[in-house]
Amino acid sequence: METQWTARFGTIALTWAVVMIVALTAACRRDSSRDDAPPRVALIMKSLANEFFKTMADGAQQHQRQHAGDYELVVNGIKDERDLARQIGLVEEMIAARVEAIVIAPADSKALAPVLKRAQDAGIVVVNIDNKLDESVLKELEIEIPFVGPDNRKGAKLVGDHLAGVLPDGAAVAILEGIPTAFNSQQRRAGFEEAMKAAGHPVVTVQSGQWETAIANQVAAAILNEHPRIGAILCCNDNMALGALAAVKSAGKTEQVKIVGFDNIEAVRQAVVRGEIVATADQHADRLAVFGIEYALEILKAGGSPKDKETPVDLITRETLEAASTADSQGGSSSP
Repeated sequence: METQWTARFGTIALTWAVVMIVALTAACRRDSSRDDAPPRVALIMKSLANEFFKTMADGAQQHQRQHAGDYELVVNGIKDERDLARQIGLVEEMIAARVEAIVIAPADSKALAPVLKRAQDAGIVVVNIDNKLDESVLKELEIEIPFVGPDNRKGAKLVGDHLAGVLPDGAAVAILEGIPTAFNSQQRRAGFEEAMKAAGHPVVTVQSGQWETAIANQVAAAILNEHPRIGAILCCNDNMALGALAAVKSAGKTEQVKIVGFDNIEAVRQAVVRGEIVATADQHADRLAVFGIEYALEILKAGGSPKDKETPVDLITRETLEAASTADSQGGSSSP
């Protein structure tokens, strides 16, 4: 009996060993099949329902078509900028797919860091765009992830300084921030506050519009009711600026309450031209993901210890848009 069990066990062990060898050989073949293939770069966005991020994705796809031999592009995004679990899930899916690089605009500066560490541990190059990951969390996790993007505080201060030039002396203002734990929202709020303090405009309230137009509309309406004498609402993105503008129109206060935003989406550009919104900031959405992708490809090729890279941010006003339109009609550059 013992001899029969020994023989049977030996047969089972041999069969299992053969199965494992076949599986490992297949895996090696799958990996080796990519040896000569261009690297796969996963672009993981926030809400693709937001025009800003759609523009970013479109710019990346156009860049990939122009460099089809250099890399493959996988574009993913969440429907709601607050859906952190789904964005974490997208990163996990890209880890499982064994992409070579992940370029991500994280919906939250802290919550995405652990899964991005897992991506790095799996040998994936990670580049952070748009919303900077929290430095204290990165330090705690003992990882370095380069940030490629604009100085949001600087951009918001440009917008705030311009607004201060058209406000009555001492006019009180309100700020609509995005998701409070998002670094870019924190920096834009800080830039607005710095500009208002320098110009002597008290900030009477700071409330979150969660980056969303409908929520910002409700919050702005409540602010106008609670602070009927305010002179401006400074919004940390353009979606919220549109919501605030609708609230101001509904309250019949378009002459009294000035609006500014951040992102330079088409609807806000048109509102700036009409004089309904004073200014916004352009962080060049069509190029922002491209900057990150190009840096990821550079890291894949050269290795080394990547560092943060600052990208442009520009003030957009009626004057800059009109100047750009004139230059465009004369055959010049259309960039503001």
